[in-house]
Amino acid sequence: AVVSTQSGHYGRGITEKKMGSFLSVAKGSEEPPFLLEIHYKNADTPPICLVGKGVTFDTGGISIKPSKGMDAMRADMGGAACVAGATLGAASLNLPINLITLIPLCENMPSGSATKPGDVVTAMNGKTIQVDNTDAEGRLILADTLTYADTFEPSHVVDMATLTGAMAVALGGECVGAYSSCDQLWDSLERGGYNSGDRFWRMPLFKEYGDLLKSPTADINNISASPYGGSITAAKFLQNFIKCKSWAHLDIAGVMDSTDSMSYLPKGMSGRPTRSIIEALRLLSVEK
Repeated sequence: AVVSTQSGHYGRGITEKKMGSFLSVAKGSEEPPFLLEIHYKNADTPPICLVGKGVTFDTGGISIKPSKGMDAMRADMGGAACVAGATLGAASLNLPINLITLIPLCENMPSGSATKPGDVVTAMNGKTIQVDNTDAEGRLILADTLTYADTFEPSHVVDMATLTGAMAVALGGECVGAYSSCDQLWDSLERGGYNSGDRFWRMPLFKEYGDLLKSPTADINNISASPYGGSITAAKFLQNFIKCKSWAHLDIAGVMDSTDSMSYLPKGMSGRPTRSIIEALRLLSVEK
């Protein structure tokens, strides 16, 4: 097995890749964005790509969050932590897979250089995005990273993110909301969650939810025209930036920190669903 951490891509490299959606989130911070790329190769097969949201602190940007509870936004890199942990787990278990892990890292801060509500940005795949809410930033950094994942011609792509409060409202902290365009991939995730004791629940990707993202000035809006179904419309937004037929999006906002039902976990940020992802990777390696 070969594990390598690529040099990664700082602001200039991200600019060269024309990742305007990712850069629009980072531009309000003095900290430069970084795209971390980790390769683990232990099979001569098309890669599985893991993508994790890595907003290291999320103020909401110009669409700033209330001060109460903002300290918890240090955990808005939960998706990044989970895919990094799953990659380490796969390597430690010597799983016979080809794995590429992509982690977009940045802060979302308000400043004179920050993206303003109503700005239009151009993503790596050429789609234009009207940014009406700068606090819907996770989907913006994931959009370009998913497009980049496609360049590796993967067999499966799984992204995970503390993406929406709507998911926490819908499912609480008992399971992860999962969206998938592929029944086989969903089956591996569901069985992985069952085997590890950290469950997933499949959510819909109906076309009508995507219709709520129309914009008068761009190809797509980063927020929905409706206040309802916010996690679903976020997933539909992401679907515009991925071509791989076997894709899954995991909204882990509800499981970001430990709940009383998970008594074996210490208080604080949970790292869920890292173990389920490792088990799902093991299942995919057997089924390939």
